[in-house]
Amino acid sequence: MSKARTIAVVGAGFSGAVIAHQLAKAGHRVTVFEARGHLAGNCHTERDAETGVMTHVYGPHIFHTDNERVWSFITGFGEFVPYVNRVKAITGGRVYTLPINLLTINQFFGRTLRPSEARDFLESIADTSIESPATFEEQALRFVGRELYEAFFKGYTQKQWGLDPSELPASILKRLPVRFNYDDNYFNHRRQGIPKDGYSALVERMLQVPGVSVHLGTAFEPARKVEFGHVFYSGPIDAWFGHGKGRLAYRTLDFEVFREAGDYQGNAVINYCEQKVPYTRVTEHKHFAPWENHACTVCYREFSRACGESDVPYYPVRLAREKAQLAEYVDMAKREGNVTFVGRLGTYRYLDMDVTIKEALEVADEFLSRTRGEARMPAFIASPLA
Repeated sequence: MSKARTIAVVGAGFSGAVIAHQLAKAGHRVTVFEARGHLAGNCHTERDAETGVMTHVYGPHIFHTDNERVWSFITGFGEFVPYVNRVKAITGGRVYTLPINLLTINQFFGRTLRPSEARDFLESIADTSIESPATFEEQALRFVGRELYEAFFKGYTQKQWGLDPSELPASILKRLPVRFNYDDNYFNHRRQGIPKDGYSALVERMLQVPGVSVHLGTAFEPARKVEFGHVFYSGPIDAWFGHGKGRLAYRTLDFEVFREAGDYQGNAVINYCEQKVPYTRVTEHKHFAPWENHACTVCYREFSRACGESDVPYYPVRLAREKAQLAEYVDMAKREGNVTFVGRLGTYRYLDMDVTIKEALEVADEFLSRTRGEARMPAFIASPLA
């Protein structure tokens, strides 16, 4: 087989696995390189040896989407069990429901407001002098007022991002963070679920197609790109270029794992909103698989901090300095021959799983279309500056 039909995929998360699957099905030979010793990237799941609970090793992942192509594709590799993420929050010594909804408002203020009354009430306590919110803090104050902002958003955001909310852009709080009904489903999408056998089994099946070879525990050096007709790279874009323009900033997570007999908190996710509590949330993993029964439980306390050189990156910071720095890397990437940068790290964006899969399918479609027409593959399909 010619080099032109031999593809390297760097990273065995959803971006890499989807692209590898689609191209191998079309007759290409694909070699997948994964630096870690497991599949599925930060979606990796495995059984806890002590309790038997299926754990989300890098934090919880609930699949949710309205994209029918994505749903049809992903459910072809394993059974998804319907799952609704009902998050709770602790602040001021009391437990509330998230997202902020009619129950949260009535509990917090000791009211019995109807939807229209709650709208009027929040408008009365909101800071209407803020006409065009520029920061996270202004966005919250404008739409929910100071009391709800300080109870639910301020401390949690400081812990999550390591910055005061007045330093963060309003875009982080993208929409009105409140519902005027009693819906406590954390997501709005029509399709919501968790794979019965875990995400790693799902990705393993995705890569079990003729023409795909997988090398775990194997990093890929950019100099090796000459060995392949094309490279799809889902690692950090700055790492590909040897961090020549400096390191892009990420937040990473540390997990304090503990086990208990029985049930620890009665819910999968509880956020701790106050800054005096050092962790952002506690996740109890057996509640992500309510179809299973376990006598004991395993929980993660989650701590956010700045990402170091040897840490696993989670969330791109994307403040003004990082966007300018990223623009330099994008210019370099566009001049890089036969390499396409994909996924959360390759495009320096926070992506939900369904968006990651959607873009990977579109990248594969574009590559197959262009290779049939012998046109050059662009460095980016989805712009990292979006």
